[in-house]
Amino acid sequence: MDFETVILEIAGGSAKLTLNRPDRLNSFTVQMHDEVSRALEAVSKSDARVLVLTGAGRGFCAGQDLSDRAVAPGGDGVDLGESLEKRYNPLIRRLAAFEMPVICAVNGVAAGAGANIALACDIVIAAKSAKFIQSFANIGLIPDSGGTWTLPRLAGQARAMGLALTGEPLTAERAEAWGMIWKCVDDAQLGAEVDALAAKFAAAPTKGLAATKKLIRESGARTLDAQLDLERDAQRALGRTADYKEGVAAFMEKRTPKFSGS
Repeated sequence: MDFETVILEIAGGSAKLTLNRPDRLNSFTVQMHDEVSRALEAVSKSDARVLVLTGAGRGFCAGQDLSDRAVAPGGDGVDLGESLEKRYNPLIRRLAAFEMPVICAVNGVAAGAGANIALACDIVIAAKSAKFIQSFANIGLIPDSGGTWTLPRLAGQARAMGLALTGEPLTAERAEAWGMIWKCVDDAQLGAEVDALAAKFAAAPTKGLAATKKLIRESGARTLDAQLDLERDAQRALGRTADYKEGVAAFMEKRTPKFSGS
């Protein structure tokens, strides 16, 4: 597909989507939203079994490109709710519902919506130089793109409140210590770490990973009894998959399984 603001690569069961506006710290414009949406649609129709999301250059994503909006003191207001409804919210929902693991490789600053898009992914691996910044308070806004939902669940209310109200940068090392991200690695090791995990997922039993992702993500809204029933239903369905049969056979035969994702 022909893109100007993103790069999409699909090979070996793995898809990599790179936000590609490095001169603007990969901040979002309407065009980039459209291209990300089309790229994700292409991934969902491909043979990819894992998605890696990252940014080009020295940053992951600085959120919204404010120059893409006509805002000026004394001028007309902008309907930011429309922007969320049409662009950011569908993106967050799509990442959460994607039927494969979504890895975010945070290679530098992740600010505003960029921080919350990263935290919406299933597994976040960040370079030590990376920072997460809830910069909304600096321009009179709230943490959007799921920020007010994700932050307290990942960091707890006190830390979420501090991050949201002060806008202070959070280092990748502290984000790891707080349990907000999966792993913080040396900058030079980020690519290799992400590639290794992507390769692992690309060869894994995809239906089982997708079901695990769905059950964990939706567990907060359910009682234990309801969750136990859903675990039963999921295991019933997964027990009939080719990958479960292959996994058991490989275990019994003491060999490496060859999962097909089916």
